[in-house]
This record gives sequence, structure tokens and C-alpha cells, in this order.
Amino acid sequence: MSGIREGMPLLARHAGEWEGEYIHVDTENNIIDRHRSRLQCKFPDNGPFAYYQINSYFWDDGRSEELHFPATYRDGQIWWDTDRIEGRAWEVDARTVCLTWTRKDMPGAYLYEMIQLSADGNDRARTWHWFEDDKLFKRTCVKEHRVG
Repeated sequence: MSGIREGMPLLARHAGEWEGEYIHVDTENNIIDRHRSRLQCKFPDNGPFAYYQINSYFWDDGRSEELHFPATYRDGQIWWDTDRIEGRAWEVDARTVCLTWTRKDMPGAYLYEMIQLSADGNDRARTWHWFEDDKLFKRTCVKEHRVG
């Protein structure tokens, strides 16, 4: 066992399935993308990854996308290194998880995300700040509720 549930008890409370909506806005708060989401947050008992997240996105025009984000656990944090991203997440307090990562397909870009989990564990609010060459160029707001 990796010890992730003991080392990151708040993250462990995120286990399960979540549905919500992503809204991407530019620096003037104009909506540039909006889509529905279904996320699965798993803590496998076996295998090389302590955490495994599957994100499914659905647009009104019929497009969809599924992304897999396996992560390892060490030093009290989870760490990603996939074809798409490289980054880490850590707990800030009893309700807040922070993440930072880079997109491998976007040289010079990086993101910071903050996730707030409700006291009852059934609702999440997430905000992302996207930077390119150290300048904010986009924000993402996500509202989710537990469905499983």
C-alpha cells in the first residue's frame, strides 16, 4: 500500500464519480468553452498507481473526449507524468487541494488549480488559472456534484 489514504485524507474523500460543468473564460471573463463532465477518482489497491482519474467531457455539438490521469504518491503529494501533463497535487487544509501542472502540448504554459470540497463531501468547486509565459490567459471554473 502506498499510504495515500492516510497521507492525503482529504483527497481520499474525493473517491467516486462526479458530474459537473466546465466553463472556460478569457481574461475579460468572456466564455470561450463550456462542456459537461463526468470524472472518476479511484484509489487502486494494486498496480503502479496510487491514484487514477478518468475525465470524460461532453459538448452540446456531440463531441466527447476521455482522458486518463494515473498518478503516483510520494512525499505527501500525488504526482502525474502522462502523455498530456506533468504535475502534482497537495492538501492545503481540511477542504482544499491545490494542483500545479504543465501541458506537454503547450510549451511555456502552466496551470494552478484549487479544489474545494464541501463539508458533506457531495459538492466540489474547482478553479484553474492558465498562464503562458507567466501571463494569465484563461480561467476555468468547474462546479461538480457526487453521483457515485
